Amino acid sequence: MTAYISTNLRPNEKILIQTKQAAKQLNLPYIERGKRSIESLQQETMSDILIIGKERMELYPFGSLEPIFFHPSSAMFRIKRLERGEKDPLIEVSQLSEGDSFLDCTLGLGSDSIVAAYQAGETGTVVGIEKNQLLFFLVKEGFKNWLTEYIPLQQALRRIKPINTSYLTHLNQLPDNSFDCVYFDPMFDQTIEEAEVMRNWGKVAQFTELGQTAIEHAVRVARKRVVLKAHYRSPLFKELGFTQIVRKSAKFHFGFIEVK
Repeated sequence: MTAYISTNLRPNEKILIQTKQAAKQLNLPYIERGKRSIESLQQETMSDILIIGKERMELYPFGSLEPIFFHPSSAMFRIKRLERGEKDPLIEVSQLSEGDSFLDCTLGLGSDSIVAAYQAGETGTVVGIEKNQLLFFLVKEGFKNWLTEYIPLQQALRRIKPINTSYLTHLNQLPDNSFDCVYFDPMFDQTIEEAEVMRNWGKVAQFTELGQTAIEHAVRVARKRVVLKAHYRSPLFKELGFTQIVRKSAKFHFGFIEVK
């Protein structure tokens, strides 16, 4: 299934130009909106629809009228907690420090990468991998254009480098010991965080089952730790050799492999 790109209902000239540029950049067909609803566009094209609007981009998976859009989500209050000297579970388990490098193999909407970019600071490096072309474009533009008066968040957004590929492909190409931490968050089957945004994620996400080959590459690439976030009942911790950190009352746990 392909996807089509269109505009909001009353696009100005700037929106029209941006929409056609996006269609060209993504090599996807542009369809004029007219007065048609999202549902009408979906039925006409039998495809996902990416809408370019004045305030934001919205991705409507085929068969759903609930959009996926970029938002920093939990990253803002997590960064504020770190500023107060409080702990963040991801930062704690990854042992990420200023100047470190962080490879997020499952970027999604990027909230974990944003927090990592804050922690790593100006001298650090954060790279996020997203396989789905439309999600990648949505998040890349969000990182680049999101405006907020909270400067630490905006600075963190601008420091992330998103890459449109599969994590297996990218890991295979990386040299040994090239990132301090390699991170996986394959929480698609039992999504419990940010449910209102993630409800339709499974309709557009392109899954690569996390297996031993990816972990072997991750261990080779990491200098400090490989980190996994998964549902507390997930068999991946045991199957892939992670030390699971039990968090009482939390529905997701972190695990790590110490790189020696």
